[in-house]
Order: sequence, then C-alpha cells, then structure tokens
Amino acid sequence: MKTKEIVDDMTMKRAITRITYEIIERNKNLDNIVLAGIKTRGVFIAKRIQERLKQLEGIDVPLGELDTKPFRDDMKVEDDTTNMTANVNDRDVILVDDVLYTGRTIRAAIDNIVSLGRPARVSLAVLVDRGHRELPIRADYVGKNIPTSRSEEIIVHMAEIDGQDAVLLVEGA
Repeated sequence: MKTKEIVDDMTMKRAITRITYEIIERNKNLDNIVLAGIKTRGVFIAKRIQERLKQLEGIDVPLGELDTKPFRDDMKVEDDTTNMTANVNDRDVILVDDVLYTGRTIRAAIDNIVSLGRPARVSLAVLVDRGHRELPIRADYVGKNIPTSRSEEIIVHMAEIDGQDAVLLVEGA
C-alpha cells in the first residue's frame, strides 16, 4: 500500500483557522454556540477551534465530547463515553469531526445530540470531506475537500495523540 502525505501541519493549521473564521462569519450570536467534538480526533479539532475562537473573539465556547458508537447502526456498544456538560437546548451545536465519508458517524452524532436535548440548529465542521456519501449529509464548514476512491483511505494524525499533524492518503487500503 502506498501512503502519501496530502496535508502537512501548516496546511492543517490554516484549514482549522479558516473553519474558525467561517464559524465567526456565519454565526451572529457566538455566545449561543456549543462545539461537539466527535471522538477521538474530532475532539482535538474542536479544541483547536475553541482556542482560535478565544484568540480571535475573546469568547469561551463550551465544548463537549461525543461518543457515536452507542448510536451506530453497524455496531453494538453499551458504554457511552459522551461528555457533554453544556446544555444543548436552544443552542447552535456545531459537530466537529476529522473526516466526512459515508455520513454514518454524523448520523450517529446527531442521534446522540438529540438524545441530550433539542438544539436550535445543528451544523457540521470537518477537516476533510472525502465524498462517497451514503446518507444525505453535508458539511457546513470544510477544511479540505479531498476526492478519493473507495479503495483509498484517509488517515488523520493529530499531534495530541499521534505526535504530529498530517493527513495521509493510503492507496489500495
């Protein structure tokens, strides 16, 4: 299998900064936002967006961690490690994930969010959109669109757990 780095650390930083600016531009009331990072790497991306929002706008946006596994239709997991301390009722929840592919993880994340309350709005921010949707789901904020074939895989490395920031394309996965 051939592996190629398609996003380096600086490009990832720029993409996350761009997503943050788009969130600022599209949301009139930033005080009503709740970030919900999808475990595992979506949480780290959400934390970086949260930090940039604080730097740029001086606001502390609440951040929670969503575990989608108990809400998936393709696996049975009893333990729910969701950690959402912020109230989502009547809030603008922004789901954050690393890669958008079939849409099944996002569907599970939406199920998780609505089990916690009734948000005013749910939107989606992803670092990479690789296409191949199986559900009618689209991202509102995208760091990079990377068209792939189904035989390829996108792997996101985050410095917090992988030691470096990078997005890799694995051919023939």
